[in-house]
Amino acid sequence: MAEGRPEPLRLGSTAPNFKAETTQGPIDFHEFIGDNWVILFSHPEDYTPVCTTELGAFAKLEPEFTRRGAKLIGLSANTIDSHDGWIKDIDEISGSKLKFPIIGDKERKVALAYDMIDHQDATNVDSKGIAFTIRSVFIIDPKKTIRLILSYPASTGRNTAEVLRVLDSLQTGDKHRITTPINWIPGDDVIVHPTIKNDEAKELFPDFRIVKPYLRFTPLPKEKTSAA
Repeated sequence: MAEGRPEPLRLGSTAPNFKAETTQGPIDFHEFIGDNWVILFSHPEDYTPVCTTELGAFAKLEPEFTRRGAKLIGLSANTIDSHDGWIKDIDEISGSKLKFPIIGDKERKVALAYDMIDHQDATNVDSKGIAFTIRSVFIIDPKKTIRLILSYPASTGRNTAEVLRVLDSLQTGDKHRITTPINWIPGDDVIVHPTIKNDEAKELFPDFRIVKPYLRFTPLPKEKTSAA
């Protein structure tokens, strides 16, 4: 591991704590999480085209995340003053009203702690040659455990609906002891968790069906998922 670089974060790692300035004042990250789920997502720089469209989309979807007990928090490698001006553009362009905080990470301290730095694209640097952040997404649960890590290149905008879908999958799985198949959306059939034996599955999921001994599906109405 390169000198000065933190241990790599993996699914199941505890989300590193940090103190930072945001557009809504200073935060202690673990205190900010509290008993909520949190979506932490980074941006290469303020006043950039792809980031502007992304933040507008997250702002429009924020009520859906809030309804699921999840808080949004963005990060960009600029100052708070820069963020404040940029938010006005985001609201104007998207027709949204951005309410969640954005971290000012000009020194890349949080980006380094979460390994959000671009090591591939040599052009993704600021005027001083310091690497910008890439488009990372972390879903963190109330136990401060990292449950999802996504990284996108600077040139590619994220899919906010996919972030919401994964949150639904994780929350629903935790509650009902199920996993979700390819392209699942709330209301689709789910998979009985492999640790559940058939006798217990009959009690938990009376309508489950066995496709293979290792693949068992069961209906789960949307009303029983976190999307309800």
